[in-house]
Amino acid sequence: MCTVVAVLAFSGISQAPAQASGGAKNGEVSIGVIGEGLRVKEIRALLDGWEPGAQARVSLWQGGRWVREVRGWKYTSSEEAARHRYELAVWKMNTNFPHKSQLCVEFKGYDNQRACLTIQR
Repeated sequence: MCTVVAVLAFSGISQAPAQASGGAKNGEVSIGVIGEGLRVKEIRALLDGWEPGAQARVSLWQGGRWVREVRGWKYTSSEEAARHRYELAVWKMNTNFPHKSQLCVEFKGYDNQRACLTIQR
């Protein structure tokens, strides 16, 4: 189960049942994960507002330290749902991550707004 520091519901984006998904937000940057147990099936990075050309990436952290890049820089698509505008990047995965590790997303130009969540059994 993905346990999160702060839970965020993304309007207009479908999610799997609560026990298999989670999300977190830091400033304008958000992360959403869908998975089961330690296996992550999808990661979503969201940036509030429209910023065409924005790029996001995913990294793995353990014990407050950077471990590795999970997915490199990817251009976002501009989306709108319920009159809310945002940038979205989606990575399909089928990967297990270590218990208590953190997945984090960041956007270029938003260095102090990395959004992270903790993966737990």
